[in-house]
Amino acid sequence: MDTLSLNKNEILSAYQFRHATKEFDSHKKISESDFQFILETGRLSPSSFGFEPWRFVVVQSPEVREKLRPNAWGAQKQLATASHFVLILSRLPKDMAADSDYIKGIMENVQELPPQVMEGKRKVFDKFLKVDFGLMANERAMFEWSCRQTYLALGNMLTSAALIGIDSCPIEGFDKAKVEQILAEEGIMDAEHFGISCMAAFGYRLNEPRGKTRQGAEQVIEWV
Repeated sequence: MDTLSLNKNEILSAYQFRHATKEFDSHKKISESDFQFILETGRLSPSSFGFEPWRFVVVQSPEVREKLRPNAWGAQKQLATASHFVLILSRLPKDMAADSDYIKGIMENVQELPPQVMEGKRKVFDKFLKVDFGLMANERAMFEWSCRQTYLALGNMLTSAALIGIDSCPIEGFDKAKVEQILAEEGIMDAEHFGISCMAAFGYRLNEPRGKTRQGAEQVIEWV
């Protein structure tokens, strides 16, 4: 297998290019192949224990976007103008328990682990949830842990979009309960198994952003 040859300056330029785009040019649409590439980088992202607690819902229906707008204060312009709008859902705690049908199915059908290895991994995961991270006693903490996995996929999708010149915006500005109610009523989300983690809009910027602002490396990086 050939070693991937990546230009570091080009990669850093993509990070400089990426910004939280508030309004997109509604006349410019992302090609199907480009958006499939972005979705694939989300699908291939890492997750704790490889249990992939996510689902990516691409909302292209103007009617559904309009229903979301009153309850998504951080996505007002993005919902109206983005080429593609993604809801990232996260598995609920009962699906992420070590003895759940979902976890068993992932180990058996996706990871294709033999029974003895499955049982060993299940025990390690159970200890991780109950002892190492102490998550099982708090359902909200358990859900937020699953959401943290989805943010790995989100970050990869934002970066891959920037690498091919596509703008994006990660969004947390919404009423979680009301958005979930809409998604359940529309038959978009199975509320027995999923909750919403975050949103992301993709398209092409309408306006040029101001320069990127970040703390200096000496303020956020420490060598020990």
